[in-house]
Amino acid sequence: MDSGLFQQRGGIKIRAGLFWSRFRSFTMKGILLDIEGTTTPISFVYDVLFPYARAHVSENIGAEDIAALRLSHEEDLRNGFSPPAWTETPVAYVHWLMDQDRKSTALKNLQGKIWLSGYESGALHGEVFEDVPSAFARWHEAGIDVRIYSSGSRLAQKLLFSSTHSGDLTKFLNGYFDTTTGPKTEAESYVVIGRAFRCEPGEILFLSDVVRELDAARTSGMQTALCVRPGNHPQLPGTHRTISSFEEIGD
Repeated sequence: MDSGLFQQRGGIKIRAGLFWSRFRSFTMKGILLDIEGTTTPISFVYDVLFPYARAHVSENIGAEDIAALRLSHEEDLRNGFSPPAWTETPVAYVHWLMDQDRKSTALKNLQGKIWLSGYESGALHGEVFEDVPSAFARWHEAGIDVRIYSSGSRLAQKLLFSSTHSGDLTKFLNGYFDTTTGPKTEAESYVVIGRAFRCEPGEILFLSDVVRELDAARTSGMQTALCVRPGNHPQLPGTHRTISSFEEIGD
């Protein structure tokens, strides 16, 4: 069977074949993308963005951040965690959250502010895999609704895609979802996201490098595929198909 794709009005119709043998024929009208390990190398996040945020907490933290972090700190104590003692300028607590790789909305919002200053100064530029810009353009031309779902704040997502070496890629993106939508490992989060698309859940393809996220998305009715990129953490794909490049999706 032909494993390729062909365009049709309102989406790309994927025919069952070598790669997509798990699927019956279905029309793909929406694509939901993770960032880290999917559109962007993990090394950029951990070796560039996180260290930059860590080094610039003091000069970017404001009253609203401190108030939100205080609530987060109190919740951590109630939940039995052992965060650093609270201080008026809680840099140590912010660093602790980073060390724990916590998906705290207060932390993510602060990181977004810090990265904004970095992008504006020219110290930071967004990084994506080589296949991403051409895939975005191809999907956009085919009428595919492409959106992002990441634990990073919406601001951080927009900053990354607007400042790549291939130019501003936000023109190809129709929406952004972050921790305010819900945890990425819970099906209800994908139900909420699915309602934002102009199609049925089964016409949305979710791409991520984390199987638990794919499991949750599939439970909501979405199609799924595991991204296997250089530097990604090993995953057991289970019944999820795997891809190593966005060139495998769409002609």
